[in-house]
Amino acid sequence: MMSLLGRPDVEAGEVFVNFNQNITSLAVATGSGYSLYSLGSVDSTLDKIYNTTTDEIFLIERLFESSLVAIVSQRSPRKLKVCHFKKQSEICNYSYANTIVAVKLNRERLVVCLEESLYIHNIQDMKVVHTIRDTPCNPQGLCALSSSSEHCYLAYPGSVTAGEVQIFDAINLHAKTMIPAHDSPLAAIAFSPSGTEIATASERGTVIRVFSSQDGSRLFELRRGLKRCVSIVSLSFSTCAEYLVSSSNTETVHIFRLDRTAAENADRAEKQSSDDWMGYSFFRFLSKTVTSYLPTQVTDVFSQGRAFASVTLPEAGVRRMCAITTIQKQLRLLIASQDGYLYVHSIPSIEGAECQLIKKHDLRLEDNYAMDIKGVSGAAGGTGGVANAGGGGDGKSGAEKPGSSTGTNAGTSYALAVKGDEPGNSST
Repeated sequence: MMSLLGRPDVEAGEVFVNFNQNITSLAVATGSGYSLYSLGSVDSTLDKIYNTTTDEIFLIERLFESSLVAIVSQRSPRKLKVCHFKKQSEICNYSYANTIVAVKLNRERLVVCLEESLYIHNIQDMKVVHTIRDTPCNPQGLCALSSSSEHCYLAYPGSVTAGEVQIFDAINLHAKTMIPAHDSPLAAIAFSPSGTEIATASERGTVIRVFSSQDGSRLFELRRGLKRCVSIVSLSFSTCAEYLVSSSNTETVHIFRLDRTAAENADRAEKQSSDDWMGYSFFRFLSKTVTSYLPTQVTDVFSQGRAFASVTLPEAGVRRMCAITTIQKQLRLLIASQDGYLYVHSIPSIEGAECQLIKKHDLRLEDNYAMDIKGVSGAAGGTGGVANAGGGGDGKSGAEKPGSSTGTNAGTSYALAVKGDEPGNSST
C-alpha cells in the first residue's frame, strides 16, 4: 500500500497512517510512538492490537498479520529497524548512506527506497540480494511492491519529466518492462492483489490508467475529472480486485469499478468478427475513420470510464489513505486521514448511488481501543533485541554499517515473525 510521506504533516503534529498488505490492520504513528489496530470489527469498534511509546515514527510497515514491523524514526531517518512487536524486541537494523523515503514488504522481499536508489532484501534473512542504483530522483519515495509472492514485482518511476513506470521482477532480479503510462510525471502507482495489474496516475490527476504488469498493455482508462488538476495521494485496488479507489488533495474520494467481463467480451467479439468485413469489422473500420478526424483528447474522453461511486468528506487539503476490503462478508471503503480519523463507508451495489457512512473512529485516543465517535443508522526500539544485525555485510547494500548476521535466538524470532507466529489469531 502507498504511505503518506509528506513530512510537514508530521511536523505539524498530524498522524502517519498506513494499511498493511491485505487490509487487515492499520498502523498509526504519532510524535510519541505508534499503534496497530485490527480491522476485523471496524463497523462497530476499532480494536488496538499494540501500542508503544518511542521516537517519532517516520515510516512504518507491518507484514500482513505477522508480528514483524519495519520502522524508520524521525531521529534516525537513515536507519531501518525490523522489530518483533509482540516480543517488544528489535530483530535487526540497517543504516543507509541517505534518508529512507519508503519501505515496502511482502512475504519474499523487503524493499528500501532512497531518493536515487532501491535496495532489495531477502525477507527471510534480510540479506541484500540486489541494488538498483541511479534511479530518477524520487524524493517522495514513490514505489510499489506487489503483495503477491507469485508475481513479486517492484514498480518505480522511470523518469522525472514523463510518466514512465519501470517494472522489476524482484524474485528473478531483472527488469521486466517499462510502461509509458502518462505524459506528465507520476504521482501514484499501485499493484492489484495478484500483482498482474498496475494502476497509475500522473501529477495532473485527471486520468487513472490500469495496465498489465506482464506486458504493459493498457486495460482500463478512468476519468477522475475533466478540468481541475489535482494531486492524487492514494491509489488502491480492492482486495477482490473489482474496484479501484483514489483520494487526492480535494474533499472527494472516487471509486471505480473494473468491469473485466465487459472488456473480455468486447475483445472476444472483435476477434470472432475479424473475418466479417460486412458486419462488425466494417463498423469498426467506419468508427475508426470517423474518430480519426476528432482530436485525441475528445476520443480519449469517449473511451474513459467514470467513477462508480464517490464520497465527499468534510474538508479538502487533508491527506488520506483509502482501501476497499471485505469485512464480515460486507464490502467496505476505509479512509484513514492524517488528521487522525478512520472513516468506514458501505459500497453501493448500484452505480451512482451514495456511499453511506457507517462509523468514524478517532485514532488519537489513548484507550485500549479507539472509540466510535459518530455513526449513522440504516517495536520499535524494544529492549533485548539484536542491534545492527541482518547479514549483508559485504558492502553491496550501500549501508554504512550493515552489521553481522543475527544470533540464533534473534534468527528464530525473525523466522517466526515472518511466518506468522500465532496462526490461531487471525487479527494479529
